[in-house]
Amino acid sequence: MTRTPQGSQWKTLDKDLNRISQMEMATAYVSRPLVAPGIALAFIVIAALAGAIMFGHSSFNLVIVAAAAFGAYMAINIGANDVANNMGPAVGANALTMGGAIMIAALFESAGALLAGGDVVSTISKGIIDPAAVNSSTTFIWAMMAALISSALWVNLATWIGAPVSTTHSVVGGVMGAGIAAAGLGAVNWASMSMIAASWVISPVLGGAIAAFFLALIKAKIIYQDDKIAAARHWVPILIGVMAGVFSAYLALKGLKRIIKIDMGTALLIGAAFGALAYVITAPLIKRQSEGMENRNKSVKVLFGIPLVFSAALLSFAHGANDVANAVGPLAAIVHATEFGDVATKVAIPTWVMVIGAFGISFGLFLFGPKLIRMVGSQITKLNPMRAYCVALSAAITVIIASWLGLPVSSTHIAVGAVFGVGFYREWHMERRLRQPNAKVGTVKKIAPEERRRRKLVRRSHFMTIAAAWVITVPAAAAMSAAIFMILNAFVS
Repeated sequence: MTRTPQGSQWKTLDKDLNRISQMEMATAYVSRPLVAPGIALAFIVIAALAGAIMFGHSSFNLVIVAAAAFGAYMAINIGANDVANNMGPAVGANALTMGGAIMIAALFESAGALLAGGDVVSTISKGIIDPAAVNSSTTFIWAMMAALISSALWVNLATWIGAPVSTTHSVVGGVMGAGIAAAGLGAVNWASMSMIAASWVISPVLGGAIAAFFLALIKAKIIYQDDKIAAARHWVPILIGVMAGVFSAYLALKGLKRIIKIDMGTALLIGAAFGALAYVITAPLIKRQSEGMENRNKSVKVLFGIPLVFSAALLSFAHGANDVANAVGPLAAIVHATEFGDVATKVAIPTWVMVIGAFGISFGLFLFGPKLIRMVGSQITKLNPMRAYCVALSAAITVIIASWLGLPVSSTHIAVGAVFGVGFYREWHMERRLRQPNAKVGTVKKIAPEERRRRKLVRRSHFMTIAAAWVITVPAAAAMSAAIFMILNAFVS
């Protein structure tokens, strides 16, 4: 015979159940921040086990296991930091949700890495270290290990403080620092380093200038026209054609090198053909889409939404094809030196190494990417589809110009510089309009200095943090790498 609780017993039971529920909620709240690091750690362990299985016959097995683990760690950090540059503008402009951006980026980053990531990779990044200076395979292995660890740690720190930095420059700094520790200052190719240092300024300035130019063009030709819809029907297909042409040339030049080698002239011809085709296809589509739209800016913004999504996907594909080498380059070098016992300037990338890089970037994006995506997309300056379109187009154009000039630019610096360029152009444009006399009274409206500061459209705190992180990336990664190399060398000697 069972007894049902009576009066006060129900109250006691409710209190106990409430305490249990609160304990469960508290436990879930405390454990939630540990989920992402736990999954990342599991992936790193799996990568290390893959290294042990794929290279189990070697007496240097523990070295390969450690290198595979740190390669996976570096790939996760690239996904967390670098991919935000491609997806941030689209998310900030509300053309993509955060979930949609992560899904598209993970798919296209992996596809770019696996399909067009390249068969070989330079072991001494950007030719900044003389291979003859580190001709001992053991010294070379520890130098690459130090470069891998230091660059991963630096990118991790930058992500934690909310600064999008160049993973390419992090690896360059890591290789330089380990090379100096191993063979002295004379081992560094200082001419190459000066070119890289120049790119710190050239990349963001060029990206910002091109983005500002296209935003000014859109404002002049569409936004400030009396009939915005008619202007959009004429100019939006042209701009989409330009975008299609630029991205076709960009992918032909940078993203398809594993399949076929294409020179600059051929890439531009391919771009011109695809651009013309895109214009012919989109002109009637834009005309049909714009029918019945109200004559206001909000209507025009809709026309840029789908092109912006395509541009983000293509940028992710090209990024995966190019920057996966930052994660797996030192790992591939260590695998080669361990297997063959020599130092090579270029080495083949084993498939299992490329898979670690591709999946690591996707895991990093999925687990830790939203923080930097929000930073680039909405916290530096406010973006809409037209402004975000200018950022994406600028990124592709700047890379093509830099390739033509032979400049070692950073995709991170270009994309973030383009976001700053859009924001600073809007500030300048607003100030210029405020200085113009009022048509009715013929005088210039006076605004207090405090109000002018409040109206700034670019957050100066983010600007200073990001600029400082860019400047110290190479020396910071180099100092960490040199220290790690000396520790590793002392440990094994």
